[in-house]
Amino acid sequence: MTNNIDDKALTLLCEAILSLETVEECKSFLEDACSAMELKTISQRMVVAKMLSEKSVYSKIIEETGASTATISRVNKSLEYGAEGYRLVLSRMNKEQEL
Repeated sequence: MTNNIDDKALTLLCEAILSLETVEECKSFLEDACSAMELKTISQRMVVAKMLSEKSVYSKIIEETGASTATISRVNKSLEYGAEGYRLVLSRMNKEQEL
């Protein structure tokens, strides 16, 4: 998936994100680094991934998020056949909530 992205630039971005210590720091960084539309899009995809992992149906996801069926399908494809990124973060977030 990342074959069209400069690996050094992606690594720098990942390192920047990993250096953040709080949700507020992360929000500040993302607000500086991304447009409002980019943040809306990536945030929406995260909610869609969470809902899909909870076995929500497309109609409920559309109703609650406003995401298109194309977006939901894209996220679902990533959950099923992607690099496991969504599954990793969702799993870790679930473990943190259990504590």
